[in-house]
Amino acid sequence: MSLIFNRTITSKFKVAFSAALLFGQGIAMAQTNQYEGTGNLKYVDPIIGNVGQLLEPTRPTVQLPNQMIRMFAQRPDYMSDQISSFPLNVVSHRMGQVFAIKPTVKSIEGNDWGKKMTYDHDLEINRPWYYTTWLIDEEVKVEFTPGKKTGIFRFEFPANSEKGLLLSTYNGGDHEYKSISKKEISGIETYSGNIKVYMYGAFNTDVVLGGLKDGKAVAANSVNEKELKAWVSFPKNTPKAIEFKYAISYISAEQAKKNFDNELKNSTFEQQVKKGEEAWSKVINQIKTVGGTEAQKRSFYTALYRCYERMVDITEDGQYYSGYDKQIHKTTRPFYVDDWSWDTYLAHHPLRTILNPEQEGDMMNSYVNMYTQSGWVPTFPLLFGDNPCMNGFHSSITFLDAYRKGIRSFDVKKAYEGMLKNANEATMLPWKNGPKGELEDFYYAKGYFPSLKKDEKETVAEVHSWEKRQAVAVTLGHSYDDWAVAQMAKELGNDQDYTKFIARSNNYKNLWDSKTQMFLPKDKDGNWVDIDPKFDGGMGGRDYYDENNGWTYLWQVQQDVKGLIGLFGSEKSFENKLDQLYREPLGRSKYENWAKFPDATGMVGQFSMGNEPSFHIPYLFNYTASPWKTQKHIRFLLDTWFKDNVFGIPGDEDGGGMTAFVVFSSMGFYPVTPGIPVYTIGSPVFQNVTIDLPSGKKFQLIANNCSVVNKYIQSAKFNGQVLNTPWFTHEQLVAGGKLELEMGAKPNKTWGVSK
Repeated sequence: MSLIFNRTITSKFKVAFSAALLFGQGIAMAQTNQYEGTGNLKYVDPIIGNVGQLLEPTRPTVQLPNQMIRMFAQRPDYMSDQISSFPLNVVSHRMGQVFAIKPTVKSIEGNDWGKKMTYDHDLEINRPWYYTTWLIDEEVKVEFTPGKKTGIFRFEFPANSEKGLLLSTYNGGDHEYKSISKKEISGIETYSGNIKVYMYGAFNTDVVLGGLKDGKAVAANSVNEKELKAWVSFPKNTPKAIEFKYAISYISAEQAKKNFDNELKNSTFEQQVKKGEEAWSKVINQIKTVGGTEAQKRSFYTALYRCYERMVDITEDGQYYSGYDKQIHKTTRPFYVDDWSWDTYLAHHPLRTILNPEQEGDMMNSYVNMYTQSGWVPTFPLLFGDNPCMNGFHSSITFLDAYRKGIRSFDVKKAYEGMLKNANEATMLPWKNGPKGELEDFYYAKGYFPSLKKDEKETVAEVHSWEKRQAVAVTLGHSYDDWAVAQMAKELGNDQDYTKFIARSNNYKNLWDSKTQMFLPKDKDGNWVDIDPKFDGGMGGRDYYDENNGWTYLWQVQQDVKGLIGLFGSEKSFENKLDQLYREPLGRSKYENWAKFPDATGMVGQFSMGNEPSFHIPYLFNYTASPWKTQKHIRFLLDTWFKDNVFGIPGDEDGGGMTAFVVFSSMGFYPVTPGIPVYTIGSPVFQNVTIDLPSGKKFQLIANNCSVVNKYIQSAKFNGQVLNTPWFTHEQLVAGGKLELEMGAKPNKTWGVSK
């Protein structure tokens, strides 16, 4: 009963609409839903997940889909009732902001740039294209709406008060604010040590720009200091609503002005809000649903919204700045940055191959350009270049997945060249970039990444002091990556490379311990390192695994599930171990476990819903004689860990990396093995899902009698033909296929067992 109640709660932000819009603003009740949006937009609530389980919360990002300008009020998480500042741009997901702004009603001499602003949660509206809040102490209303490379802030000050804006920066280095005219200012902030970010802004009234020197306010046409503190003041006869329109450029000050003219010169605040709503309506309403609870729709459509936070297009007027060669390039195509391939290769990129294959092709083209410019295919491509986080070269899997789904709008041969270079010449060390070393040579020769013995001191200076060797995780991850290289070689007719890399893709078997039925570390002499795979390996298990323990990495063989089953000796033994995963106790207190594994959240036994390596695991029952167990577990996991409230994400959401799992699983299918254009069937939460495909066709999934209780598949048809296997192909989907399921409250244990 409590579960069903929690999944049907009333939308909190509708209440906030009424409160915020009526509080001191004289707006009629008829307008309280003006920012709700059309169609399924009303279900999107950026506040979901804004309090993290243990680590990072989601951010209520305001932006256009996959566009450069992102903004969210700066606060630790939703529990805080104070805002430190508003950024003009979030440069990268969780990796920094530029140009801080906040209103003030004090004289400049009495201001503290570091003082936080108190707000009331219920007087705040967060929509993907519009934001407003009420600052209680200042009695100032703040509004924001984004463009592609631009944004507009609007501030309403109390009558007869001082009116000003405090300006500062987020990054060290050289910065500048400069007065251009009575209504225009410009700015430069240095991001990531050496990237100049340019700002052009215009007010709807005359302003005076000034700065602080020795703690005192000094009027100035230019403010340029390492610890930059600037201010803008307004004459007393200013309009009630002060608007600040601005544009950002990574190219030049002149280009910032061009970006402004291209987007905002003839556009009002209200028109930008409308454009933003239309942009979000297009992508959110691409997937239509019937049935499900209101709460399930809120979780689903909010997850879909988060899938458009990244990657972001940084092209400006036919050119872009590249952090990969520190040059400006001309282009006729979008150039995308800000991706974390360890997170996004699993479900985020595969989702895009369905919803917007042209955009996915542009993103793959961006990866190829990054390789051409830097000499390596990146792992976490950001604005400033590759941020070598986590482990593996999973971009290889993403290249293959796009290619096999018919996306060819990138230089495939150049992509393969980069895949090959990463696989043969790059370091495999976690959180490192550069050429290979002695550990890679060992891997190529022996077929596994060597672990240190327990308590053995590190002997290789290049190993990251915090991230360690991650020996088992590296071996498993690169086995999948090498499989992708092999498959691309096969597609391109390179038999010699195929033979080499398909053999290397079996390296995961070298760390299989049949006694424990676990992947365990070996030292350089080929001896097993005796560990407790639940708990050993230091912080995050990083000596052997990565952020998760051996129970999670037991299943990291998506590319060869048949081979993994073979290691267990039988399909039944494989299924029994899967069952045990969800029942195996922690073996210690939760606080002791989380003190070492803070990423392993959303726990069900030893299964961790809160981290990306677990996403495919519930679907592995479809490889056994019990597909009904996939249906059972998927529904339980969605209902338990993805609530429609501030706690509604079980781990680090990673800008679409996790919520793409929610989108797929709620629709009722999932890509277990990116690189193989096949989907496996789970348990949809909706009675009808329709995807409007870019080709003009529609893919439809009908789940008759589907409900919170009726989660088990009784029978299935695809395009009217009986389907007795829990699989269908990408080709069938994009052809406009129709999958029809009959649902019931009890499992049909015979359905889906045909291989």
